[in-house]
Amino acid sequence: MSPVAANEATFDITATPEWSALREHHAAVAGRHLRGLFAEDPDRASALTATGADLVMDYSKHRITRDTLGLLTALARRAGLPERTEAMFAGEHINTSEDRAVLHTALRAPRETALAVDGQDLATDVHAVLARMGEFTDSVRSGAWTGHTGERIRAVVNIGIGGSDLGPVMAYQALRSYADRSLDMRFVSNIDPTDVVEATRDLDPASTLFIVSSKTFTTLETLTNARTARAWLVDGLGGDESAVARHFVAVSTNAKEVSAFGIDEDNMFGFWDWVGGRYSLDSAIGLSLMVAIGKEQFGEFLSGMYEMDSHFRKAPLEENLPVIAGLLNVWYVNFFGAETHAVLPYSQYLHRLPAYLQQLTMESNGKSVRRDGVPVTTATGEIFWGEPGTNGQHAFYQLLHQGTRLVPADFIGFAEPNHVVPVDSDDPGSDMHDLFMSNLFAQSAALAFGKTAEEIAAEGTLADLVAPKTMPGNRPSSTILARKLTPAVLGQLIAFYEHVTFVEGTIWGINSFDQWGVELGKVMAKQLGPTLTAAKPDVTGLDASTAALVHRYREWRGRPV
Repeated sequence: MSPVAANEATFDITATPEWSALREHHAAVAGRHLRGLFAEDPDRASALTATGADLVMDYSKHRITRDTLGLLTALARRAGLPERTEAMFAGEHINTSEDRAVLHTALRAPRETALAVDGQDLATDVHAVLARMGEFTDSVRSGAWTGHTGERIRAVVNIGIGGSDLGPVMAYQALRSYADRSLDMRFVSNIDPTDVVEATRDLDPASTLFIVSSKTFTTLETLTNARTARAWLVDGLGGDESAVARHFVAVSTNAKEVSAFGIDEDNMFGFWDWVGGRYSLDSAIGLSLMVAIGKEQFGEFLSGMYEMDSHFRKAPLEENLPVIAGLLNVWYVNFFGAETHAVLPYSQYLHRLPAYLQQLTMESNGKSVRRDGVPVTTATGEIFWGEPGTNGQHAFYQLLHQGTRLVPADFIGFAEPNHVVPVDSDDPGSDMHDLFMSNLFAQSAALAFGKTAEEIAAEGTLADLVAPKTMPGNRPSSTILARKLTPAVLGQLIAFYEHVTFVEGTIWGINSFDQWGVELGKVMAKQLGPTLTAAKPDVTGLDASTAALVHRYREWRGRPV
C-alpha cells in the first residue's frame, strides 16, 4: 500500500449519524407523492433549481423535501467531500491503488494556472502539447499536410478503444454542426474485423489519415486494428512502407513502439499517467475532435470544462450542480434501492452521450471495496443507459411511466436549435424544435405527476380500461437546460458528469480512478487466444463450459479438435 493510501482516513459511511439521519428522513418522505409536495410548497420549483456556468438544473421533480438537501450535504461533509475535492485539484495522489494524481482538470486549466505536481510544471506541459496539436490541426485542415502521393487529406480515422474512442466519437457527433464537413471523420474501436473493414471500405488510401490512440501503444485491440489499417494503406499505395509516416500519427507515451510501427516521433502527441482513459477527451486523445472542429472551437470546449471545474470547486455544496446531482444519485441508490439511471438528451447530436457516460460512471464506481480494501457496506454505482428523445419515448418510456422499477432520469435540452426547420412549410413561424422540446417538458411532468384513476374515469373511460391507463407518477427526474449545444456547453456537460461521478465515489469511500476489473478479462483473452488457433488445442485448466465452447468454435472454423 502506498503512503498516501496508508494515511488516508476511511470509514464506514453507513455507520455515521448523518447516514442514520438520512435513513430516518427517507422513512418519513418515501411515501410522499410529488403532487402533494408541489401543492404544499408553491415556491418549490424556484427553490430547487440551481445554476452553474451555462447550465440550469431543475431538480424539483425529485422525491425530496427542502430538508433533504441539507441532510445530504451534511453526509458529503462527513465523507470529506470538500477536502477530497481540493486534494484532487491540488494533484495529491488520490488514486491510491496506483499511487497517482488525478488531474484531468489540469488539461483544461488556463495557461497562467500555477500547478506543479511531482516536480512537473503542468500548465507548461499541457499547453505545449495543445500548441503542437493546434499546429497539426491547422496543417490538416488547410491542406498543407499531404499524404505520401501529395494528395490532400480528406478522411481521418481515429483508432482507439474505451476512453480513446468513446470520448472522441461522442464529442464529434455532438459537435458535427461545428465541424469541417469536407473532412470525413470515422472511428474504429472494436476488434471485430467488421469495424475496421467497414470504416475503410470506401476510402482512398492516398487521402486518408489515421490517428492511433494508445497510451502504451500496446493495447491489443487498438494495435490489432492499427496493423490492419497499416496493411490496407501500404497495399493501397503500391507496397511502399515509407507511406506510413505520412498517413499515421500517434497519441501515445511510448516513443519506441510508435517508431517501430513506422510513425515519425515528431508526429506523436503525448499525455501523462495522471490522465485516466475515461477522463482523457480533453488531452491529446481529443486530437481527432480538434481536427474536426478546429483549434479555436476546441479551445472553447476546454474553456467550458474549466468553467464547470471552477463552479464545482468554488460553489457552496447546497448550490453546486455536480454535488446536488451526485448526492441525489446516492439518495436513490442507497435509500430507495434504485439500480439504474436514465440519461435522456433531447438532441440527436447527443445520441452517443449515454454510451460515453456508461464508461465514465460504471468503470469509475463499479467497485465493491473501499479505498482501504475493506468491502463496502452499501450499494455503489448505478447502471447508466438511455437514448435521445423522442426516439426513447417510443421504446422504453412505457417502463419509466408504468413499470415496477424506479428509474431516476436526467432530461437534457436546449432552448436554441442547431437547425431551424418549420413544422409547416406554409407557416415559417412554426418550428420543429418547439415541438421537440414540448415533448421533453411534457415527459418530465408526466413522470412526476402522472394521471390518477379518478382523472381517467372522469374522461368517460370504460371501467375496465381505467387501471391500465392510470399513470402513477412520482417518478423522479432532473431537467438540465442550456441555451444551445455549443463546444463550451458540451464541455460543461462532460465536466458536470465527471464531478457527479467523483461525488458519488467520495460518499461511498471508493477509488473512482482505477479499473482493475477491466484487466482480468484482457489477461484471460490473451491466454486463451492460442487455444482457438493452435494446431492441437490445449484446454487444460479451462472450465467445462469454456472448453466445450472452444471445441464447438474450432469445429465450425474447420480446425482439428
